[in-house]
Amino acid sequence: MAADVMRPARMRPRDVVKVGAVGLRTRPLRAFLSALGIAIGIAAMVAVVGISSSSRADLDRTLASLGTNLLTVSPGTTMTGEQARLPVESEVMVGRIGPVESVSAVGRVGDAKVYRTDKIPATETNGIAAYAARVDLRSTIGAQVRSGTWLNAATGTYPATVLGATAAERLGIGHAGPGTQVLIGGEWFTVVGVLAPAPLAPELDNAALVGWPAAESELGFDGHPTTIYTRSEESQVEAVRAVLGATANPEAPNEVEVSRPSDALAAQQAAGEAFTGLLLGLGAVALLVGGVGVANTMVISVLERRAEIGLRRSLGATRGQIRIQFLAESLLLSALGGVGGTVLGTAVTSGYAVYQGWPAIVPPWAVLGGVTATLAIGALAGLYPAIRASRLAPTEALATP
Repeated sequence: MAADVMRPARMRPRDVVKVGAVGLRTRPLRAFLSALGIAIGIAAMVAVVGISSSSRADLDRTLASLGTNLLTVSPGTTMTGEQARLPVESEVMVGRIGPVESVSAVGRVGDAKVYRTDKIPATETNGIAAYAARVDLRSTIGAQVRSGTWLNAATGTYPATVLGATAAERLGIGHAGPGTQVLIGGEWFTVVGVLAPAPLAPELDNAALVGWPAAESELGFDGHPTTIYTRSEESQVEAVRAVLGATANPEAPNEVEVSRPSDALAAQQAAGEAFTGLLLGLGAVALLVGGVGVANTMVISVLERRAEIGLRRSLGATRGQIRIQFLAESLLLSALGGVGGTVLGTAVTSGYAVYQGWPAIVPPWAVLGGVTATLAIGALAGLYPAIRASRLAPTEALATP
């Protein structure tokens, strides 16, 4: 019976939380600033992961809608380093490949500059290129018309043009573009439509597209395609890719470049993920700084509360209970920062995704990892102060002024 009287009381989890929250309630500003350091680090990490995941989801959605079976053929360079040319009949020959479902092309009209008016100096071209385009180009590359209409069999034979998204912006032509006239190669062309940005054919964003017959009759186009676009059966894309060069230019297949636009988008995503890794490292540094702040707060708390520690020890609190008290305080402090940082990072991700028109994605592992990291940091930050507090002798602690 005497042994039961001498045994120290066990602290229930609820009691541990209450005791650990004492220091946070008595010094709310210090606790807030310490938790803020943790929150900033976690918010940065969650936001970086969330924004990267949202961007990847948007890319997947784009590729799902546009397809990954688009291949392009363009001229490379000759053995002497000069710009090669695709044969006039290359488009037709590519269309004869069995698994190819559709084929279209554009041809660069080299000397045709594009201007808003004839008052603009010849040197100020804004980098806008003029292209002859097939009428089935839009459906092949998956481009959307933002305003107006696309070229058809009728408008393709007349001086009519469709502007890429960037070209329209640089020419000062917005949604009211249809009906406006622009100067292409010294000839006036009427704008019939403006394209939305074309993810799989970004070279057309800064282009003025005219019908193939009109380009030949009005601009002196020579008929040689500069880019051929093909859609193939999904299961046969690589097989088609292997024979495209030799098919487009049988006499010089080494002078042909074949690419898959979806691979370029994937490469951009990979570059973005490398940048994400750098930002995660910065977030980890911020989290480490926050952990140091928590440790500093806990050490100061031990020094300021020596009398409290001595009183609790003299009333029967064990060293283990003192350790648990300060360790719980550190964990609570870090948990507050972790939860606040997770909420803030999720909010930043959602806001940025909505602004960009992306689906808002915050991986559960990022949230769980953020909270787990804060608890681990809290445990490490509070371990030394907790041990130091538990080693204080009651008489020494009470004697401290």
